[in-house]
Amino acid sequence: MTYRWLLPDHLEDLLPEAAWRLEGARRLLLDTLRGRGYQLVIPPLVEFVESLAVEEGQDLGPLTFSLVDPLCGRQLGLRPDMTLQAARIDAHGMNHQGVNRLCYAGSVVHTHPEAPTRSREPFQIGAELYGVAGLEGDLEILNLLLTCLEQLGLNDVRVDVGQVALFRRMAEQAGLNRSQTAQVTEILQSRDVPSLKRWAHALPAPWNWRFSALGGLDGPPGQVLDAARQALAGWADLESVLAPLDAVQQHLPAHTALSFDLAELRGVHYHSGLVFAVYCPGFAEAVARGGRYDDIGESFGQARPAVGFSLDLKALLPRLKTFQ
Repeated sequence: MTYRWLLPDHLEDLLPEAAWRLEGARRLLLDTLRGRGYQLVIPPLVEFVESLAVEEGQDLGPLTFSLVDPLCGRQLGLRPDMTLQAARIDAHGMNHQGVNRLCYAGSVVHTHPEAPTRSREPFQIGAELYGVAGLEGDLEILNLLLTCLEQLGLNDVRVDVGQVALFRRMAEQAGLNRSQTAQVTEILQSRDVPSLKRWAHALPAPWNWRFSALGGLDGPPGQVLDAARQALAGWADLESVLAPLDAVQQHLPAHTALSFDLAELRGVHYHSGLVFAVYCPGFAEAVARGGRYDDIGESFGQARPAVGFSLDLKALLPRLKTFQ
């Protein structure tokens, strides 16, 4: 017997009460972003797969549904994220070299949920800042994200900040090949310190002990920075990659609960600098993520400074109040 009213796993209807809460939050955040100078864009739900891959020739990510366009026979993908679409719009839809602030809100679709309690159709809202390099842009986006969360009534958050540039420069200067980089990335993401030490043992000094140290560089900001300066002493690039973290510690609001994690490599293949995740009591996974991704526009023919954030309003429904 076919139950025609059933939905696939991790897909759901939003009934009126929840739907109005989500819609109220969407309106509130878009008004906030507009007030900060961010322009709304609405990209399509489906694109050619080439536009949804971070690098030319790269396979679609594991979250992307694919299908064939009956009009032209080319492969299409359902967007799993709107960041790349915003980068494409910045590079070609608007095509100027000045500062560009974009925001978006809409459904994305995943082949599988990112966490056991998450939907396969998140409702993503985010902001992207183009043309502002370095710390100025990072701080604008971080403070804007915190403002958006406060507007939603989420004042009890913790911000976890990493620095992908540290790992990327170490990997490049140590001469790691693609396979080695993938191996150590997986080890660091799994927090497997014994495996990290075994992996690093084969590297020449000083890279063996420098990579081994990465597994313990997370926690309170001052503690992490002190430990990094001790563990990575003698590395010429150290202060330049730690300087943005010093600045974040100094410039975020004093009441912000902050931690640093130098082994956080989520999105290492496209992030180029600071990365951040925001956690909130009652949620096992991050409620918002973002970071710097200066290289991503190159795939659309125009690499330029870029930093942004996004969050899933559907995941936040348990904490969203009713907005008028």
